Amino acid sequence: QVQLVESGGGLVQAGASLRLSCAASGSTSSRYAVGWFRRAPGKEREFVAAISWAGGITDYADSVKGRFTISRDNAKNTVYLLMNSLKPEDTAVYNCAADVSRYYGAGRTTGEYDYWGQGTQVTVSS
Repeated sequence: QVQLVESGGGLVQAGASLRLSCAASGSTSSRYAVGWFRRAPGKEREFVAAISWAGGITDYADSVKGRFTISRDNAKNTVYLLMNSLKPEDTAVYNCAADVSRYYGAGRTTGEYDYWGQGTQVTVSS
């Protein structure tokens, strides 16, 4: 129903910046919230950031607060995650997800989201 494709990952040094993109296609006429999640090697998937349909409500995990910025351009059906001051502990596969039940707000848990992208690798070296 909704297809999501992430891009923008790569290998960078600590302190560098990356901007991830999440491009949506399919049933994009519906309003939906978007979340970013990540899974580091040997760890569980964790919440990173989320944004409401209109972009007015955002939420961040404590570990990225002040460093990452989530935004969206609905005319382009794209959500972005700008990651500044990257740390080695940010190394993970990053996935975006869409919650088609959300007209307002955005959630923090994986169970709330309906569609997921394939992921993009972010590696931060020290």
